[in-house]
Formats: sequence, C-alpha cells, structure tokens
Amino acid sequence: MKSNILIVEDHELTRFGLKATFEGSDITETIYEASSAEKGIEIVLNNKIDLVIMDLGLPGINGIEASKRIHELNRDIKIIILTSHNDEQEVISSLKAGANAYCSKEINPQRLLQVSSSVLEGASWFDPSISHIVLRAATNTQMNDVSQAKKDYNLTIREKQILKLITEGCSNIDIAKELCVTVNTTKAHVASILQKLEVEDRLQAALKALNEKLV
Repeated sequence: MKSNILIVEDHELTRFGLKATFEGSDITETIYEASSAEKGIEIVLNNKIDLVIMDLGLPGINGIEASKRIHELNRDIKIIILTSHNDEQEVISSLKAGANAYCSKEINPQRLLQVSSSVLEGASWFDPSISHIVLRAATNTQMNDVSQAKKDYNLTIREKQILKLITEGCSNIDIAKELCVTVNTTKAHVASILQKLEVEDRLQAALKALNEKLV
C-alpha cells in the first residue's frame, strides 16, 4: 500500500533531495512539502498524511514541538526525525514527542526508504550512533515511568518471543514471517502485550522490556 508523505524541512536543497528520494518509490503515493512546522501542521490538518519526515532545526516551532502536536492530532501518523547532530536531550525529547525513528541526515537515500517502509509497517528505528542514548534513557531517566521493582506481567511464551522481536525493531510483517503466523495474529499478540505492559505503543514496550529485562 502506498502512503502520503510530508517532508518538513526549511532548507530548500535538502528538501529537494528528500523529495527526489521518495518520488517514484514503491511506498509513495503523494508527497507534500513544508518549509516550517506551522505549514506542516496545516497540511496534516487538511490532508491524509501517513508519514512525516521531520527536521529538528526549524524556524519558529521546532521539529520536536511539531512532532508532539502532530502526534496529538493523529497518533496513526508515523514520524521520522531527520537531524544533522545527535544531542542526547533532543533524542529523548523526540521519543517523548512520539517519533517512530531518529535518523542522521547522512543516511543513505536507499536506507532511508527502507527505514520509512519499516516504520510504516509499525517498526521503530534509531540510527546506530544513538542506540546507547536510547538505552540510557530507558534505564536512567525513567521516561516511561518504569518501576525498578521486578513485576510479573503474565506474558505468555509467544508474547515474550514477539516482545523480543519488537525490541529488535521488527515490524508486524517481520514478526509474522519469523514465527510463521499471520499478520492479524501478530497484531492481536502485540495489542495484548501493550495492554499487559500498560504502555501506549511499541517503542514504550521495547524500552520497558529492555529496562526491566523482560526479554
């Protein structure tokens, strides 16, 4: 299924390059462009957007605040943060704002397409250069209000298998193929996992699993 993609980037040349990357790809239906967060939010309000490629260093409202507002408007919209530097506070703030992926602007265009496809299927992805920040955030900042006490969430063996795959960044399709089950069965298991762990999304589930060593 093809998706509508919104590119929010104030640098015209970078925006042109991103548009060229997505044009004609298997995942692209329509490409929307915005040079500011305000314009991007307006586009989200007036169009069906599936994926947002969000720059952080925007004039006016920055990319983190824009991601938060878009996430509040529609939690089904996937957001990929694209930035030229990996500041720890920005990474953590981006996660809290609802970002599904965090990529360096140096990412290979073909790799960005692969990441985008995976995120649209439900996976989360983070540039290897910030993986240590994500893990430290899960352990030290308790960004998901995780209790340090060991807790039994009554996860089944199958749910633990799926939770482990979620922590590895696998999408529902990847999990279904790995475990030889249907995608609908996988979705049902994921929904059960989120309910048992008392979290809102897969990223929070992965962080909780890593922090409490559930997998």
